Amino acid sequence: MSALSIKKLSKNFGGLKAVQNFNLNLKNGEILGLIGPNGAGKTTIFNLITGLITPSKGEIYLQYQKISSLKPYQITQKGIARTFQNIRLFNNLSVLDNVKVAYHFNCGYGILKALSHSPDFYKKEKNLEEKTIKLLKIFNLESKKDELAKNLPYGEQRRLEISRALAVFPKILLLDEPAAGMNPQESRNLMELIKFIRDEFTLSIILIEHDMKVIMGVCERIIVLDYGEIIVNRSKRSGKIHFA
Repeated sequence: MSALSIKKLSKNFGGLKAVQNFNLNLKNGEILGLIGPNGAGKTTIFNLITGLITPSKGEIYLQYQKISSLKPYQITQKGIARTFQNIRLFNNLSVLDNVKVAYHFNCGYGILKALSHSPDFYKKEKNLEEKTIKLLKIFNLESKKDELAKNLPYGEQRRLEISRALAVFPKILLLDEPAAGMNPQESRNLMELIKFIRDEFTLSIILIEHDMKVIMGVCERIIVLDYGEIIVNRSKRSGKIHFA
């Protein structure tokens, strides 16, 4: 069963063909690398998958349910989460609150209970905080839970952004250049983290990355884009790379 299926996806910006006839079947539990030069269309594909822009043509299916006509928040609720090339945190909120914001997709209470501060509201808020701390523990951020996000070192900000994405219980996680700006040790730690996330949270991952050590270290299949088109689609088997 495919986790994500993309059929003949294209996006034109006026006369610019940013993505052309992009096809993909992402397997459950697969870690896929999406690489290519700047301007090849990689982030455009992420924006199309998450509904930030609409396709010129083509269709996107999440476990055989069409999502290419849905709004971004609906796609998130269906089970696709992402991070961005430029870290997008709520800088003036605490580490704890950055993740709690994402959990409120599944908070279990409505606006009336929140405004009235009913017993059910406090009970569910406590449950949300416990879930948040549990997630922060996984990413070694529990001790920083009360710090402002903007005061974290770069590598920890990246981990916080990933943990926030996981708080919406995704089936698919899209990571846009997570190793950008990292030193070699941080990149090695990131590779282990990506593998751990796939196994611990039972999801599929698509990774955009320019660091080929990261791509080769974690990805089971690699797609190369150039001028919006797939020019290579390779998978790893028995420790070797071959054409798929």
